Amino acid sequence: MNTLLTFAGTLAAVLLTVNIVPGITIAGGWTTVFLVALVWSVIVMVIRPVLQVLTFPITLITFGLFSFVLNAFLFYAMTWVVPGFSVSGFWSAAFGAVVLSLLTWLIQKVL
Repeated sequence: MNTLLTFAGTLAAVLLTVNIVPGITIAGGWTTVFLVALVWSVIVMVIRPVLQVLTFPITLITFGLFSFVLNAFLFYAMTWVVPGFSVSGFWSAAFGAVVLSLLTWLIQKVL
């Protein structure tokens, strides 16, 4: 049940992020929204921790700023995996990744 609530929170965060951040669009309706939430969940649980370990020296040298670049890249990488999801540029991806992470955290704290 906890996993289902976490996924529902991520789904709500994706919907809010698409409506808040300019330059991020979803075409294809609810199926695309579910796929984006699912792919983002997999990225956060599996891919991002591995990449954070691999890029730790760069993150340490840049005093943690490279983690924002990594999150923006992973957010933009969803456009390659999910058809119907598009991000217009780096700044939209960076802002979208920050907003999605904050909203996901906030919604999961509430739930």
